Amino acid sequence: MKKATLFLIPAPLGDTPLNEIMPEIVKRTISSLTYFIVENEKTARRFIKRICPEKKQSEIIVYQLDKHQKSAFLQDYIQALLQGSDMGLLSEAGLPAVADPGSLVVALAHQKNIPVKPLTGPSSLMLALMGSGLNGQKFSFEGYLPKESSELKRKIKHLEQVSAKNNCTKICIETPYRNQKLLQSFLKYLHPDTQLCIACDLTLSTEFIKTMPVKKWSKHLPDLHKRPTVFLFQAR
Repeated sequence: MKKATLFLIPAPLGDTPLNEIMPEIVKRTISSLTYFIVENEKTARRFIKRICPEKKQSEIIVYQLDKHQKSAFLQDYIQALLQGSDMGLLSEAGLPAVADPGSLVVALAHQKNIPVKPLTGPSSLMLALMGSGLNGQKFSFEGYLPKESSELKRKIKHLEQVSAKNNCTKICIETPYRNQKLLQSFLKYLHPDTQLCIACDLTLSTEFIKTMPVKKWSKHLPDLHKRPTVFLFQAR
């Protein structure tokens, strides 16, 4: 039996023309696949239709994944792989398995000795780090920070202390409709001289990337409401 491969397929971060951000191998791979494991079926099918308009949606078999998925379901999802059919893993945006529940599928593929093939594409985290001017040699992705105010304050202060001690960049994200609140918390709790980068709408026509000391941001606050944003900071 042919050894099947799990292809890790990047998704666009927005409505940027695909020929500007996706290599040809992504289209060729999607065109060849029938089975997909995705974070969001509606988003995934829309992207597949954009990049391969000739591909019949009725012939695509999609399994929807979320971070609370039980392992028994994952075993069912990869049956096509175990039976010799290649599969694609798609995030809702950006790279699968990076700040994404797809890592559970990749881990299972390794356990089952299934080859894994990551494809090149846009990553909001790496694009933000590239454009920030902050330390790209030592950095850590902290994901979502606590929502409760006192916990959030403690977490921001702790991360800033670690950044200063280790000379490293901290990277965070938030649900887009809470971006403005998180930004205000950074301005309130970070040291005035800490470098803060806001990277918003990456790869889109409205892209915004700017790094300044916290003390200078109050006069240049962008409107981040409902705009995908990555926050990065480094203590001096």
